[in-house]
Amino acid sequence: MKRILMPLLATGLFALASCGDDKGASAENGNASDNTMTSSATGGDTVSATMPAGSEKPENQPGAAGSAQSDNGNGAMNGTEPAAGGQAMGDPNGPTGPHKDDKEFMMTAAHSDQNEIQQSKMALAKGVTGMAKEMANKMIADHAKSTADLKAIAAKKGVTLPTDMDAEHKAMKPAMEKLSGKEFEAKYLSQMQADHQKTANIMRAHEKMTQDPDLKAFIGKTVPVVEQHLGMAMKGSDMKM
Repeated sequence: MKRILMPLLATGLFALASCGDDKGASAENGNASDNTMTSSATGGDTVSATMPAGSEKPENQPGAAGSAQSDNGNGAMNGTEPAAGGQAMGDPNGPTGPHKDDKEFMMTAAHSDQNEIQQSKMALAKGVTGMAKEMANKMIADHAKSTADLKAIAAKKGVTLPTDMDAEHKAMKPAMEKLSGKEFEAKYLSQMQADHQKTANIMRAHEKMTQDPDLKAFIGKTVPVVEQHLGMAMKGSDMKM
């Protein structure tokens, strides 16, 4: 009898031990699932279920995000807007008007002086104030000086300079004369900005082109003043906006 009972008892104990092990393993697997841990057996299903939608796309990976930030940074650095407080400059490759030779350059420069002088005299006659008045007085003084300097050079070259505004500014004069007050001031400052940008462009372009030492010296002395005027006009126009 003992020989029969002993094997049966051993079998029963082994079966109980196996059941205990299975329950422990189930409990461990249950905890792992609750904590969304991943094992090679799950094939990564648990992880994919807990990651944000679309995270598998290349553009949403960390490397792609870093590249996008870099591109945005470069875009800001390569923007066309000038830095605040930057120096106003002429652009030799910008719209320049006629300057095919030294004579034509001198004619254009003389017209430019008269454009600014006569428009500024109109501004003072209309009683402009503040920045517009300051600019008008400066335009008359500085452009009268550049006219005198240019006349001396032209006389040496046998060139007779014009003493009036160019056709474009003569044509716009009646419309400006009809304006008054703040409306005139805004138009005047806006026109000063456009005129001086064009003149600065012409001078920078001809400075590179001419071989005449007198004109090179004239441009070298005059263009910084023109660019200062441009900066004033830009600032004044911004204040009127």
